[in-house]
Amino acid sequence: MTAVVLGVGGGIAAYKACELLRLFTESGHQVRVVPTAAALRFVGAPTWAALSGQPVADDVWADVHEVPHVRLGQNADLVVVAPATADLLAKAAHGLADDLLTNTLLTARCPVLLAPAMHTEMWEHPATVENVATLRRRGVLVLDPAVGRLTGADTGKGRLPDPAEIFAVARRVLARGVDAPRDLAGRRVVVTAGGTREPLDPVRFIGNRSSGKQGYAFARTAVARGARVTLIAANVTLPDPAGVELVRVGTTEELRTATLRAAESADVVVMAAAPADFRPATYASDKIKKSERGDTLSVELVANPDIAAELGERRRPGQVLVVFAAETSDAEANARAKLVRKKADLIVVNNVAQGRVFGADTNTAVVLGADGSATAFSEQSKEDLADAVWDLVTTRLARMSSAGATL
Repeated sequence: MTAVVLGVGGGIAAYKACELLRLFTESGHQVRVVPTAAALRFVGAPTWAALSGQPVADDVWADVHEVPHVRLGQNADLVVVAPATADLLAKAAHGLADDLLTNTLLTARCPVLLAPAMHTEMWEHPATVENVATLRRRGVLVLDPAVGRLTGADTGKGRLPDPAEIFAVARRVLARGVDAPRDLAGRRVVVTAGGTREPLDPVRFIGNRSSGKQGYAFARTAVARGARVTLIAANVTLPDPAGVELVRVGTTEELRTATLRAAESADVVVMAAAPADFRPATYASDKIKKSERGDTLSVELVANPDIAAELGERRRPGQVLVVFAAETSDAEANARAKLVRKKADLIVVNNVAQGRVFGADTNTAVVLGADGSATAFSEQSKEDLADAVWDLVTTRLARMSSAGATL
């Protein structure tokens, strides 16, 4: 049974950690909750004990014979702190240990995941920025907080990410193993997801069936591997992944603008979105009436820009580009030509005949490489597939870094 320590900092978002605790316990993990003294002013110890089925302690003086300030960290497979306050981040960054939770952070040799929550001004303060950078440099996985309603009437960046999304990141960290490296740490990643829509009139559009699930899986797994992720989502209704910078777009032109801008500073770009190949040549400002058009309607379409090809032309040395091909016949042959045309490193090939892949939680794919490689993946969860593709990406990043060092 996996041993998880759930630290809870003294912020108003402490109540949300109850849901996170439930997700861990219902998934079969053994969880010890270690709240700070301030956290217990928001949620009492009986609540944590009842939900975890484990005793709750918040100081180093309880059950001293068990040496809890050392044992909890030593025995854990994962330490998660949610919410992590500005005060807690500062203590962790400077190695302070004045309570059981900060002692546990010092003794933990397993992956540590911190989910900050605080007011925007506190998150953006230079001291917090430096503390977060220090922790990340040491290998701690610090999620960016979400944007939304904060305490009182304030709105901004600093909201605790959705507990289910924090759990999704934690699950991926555990799936990769205690000793798995954060091999995307320090890397900037851009992932596109969803399907663009090209308006025909105020109520109609030309679009496609992409749900965004595979792109979101790439974003979640990249966060779990330590990357700073910009997720550009086109018409996606899924929950916001924890720890990403989310940019919402609608049309292919909006997707192009956002992606080209974000790609300028990215180490990896994953084009998992499905941009519409064509758009209406004209837009009707009023709803098109059936009574005015008769039994037929002719719509002139013009080609949209090829974003992936433009990225291939513009990409910097050392940048990895991953594109997708949704095919219904001659999948690999068509994808190989597309890989060359778009000057990409990898292309993920999906056979979407009979409506497969779109909207499903699983995927089957072949990944072709510009080096002539071909790797087939049997049906598996979209997150497992994303992690497998990240393995191919990190291999290429390491190869590029090694070649650069040699030069």
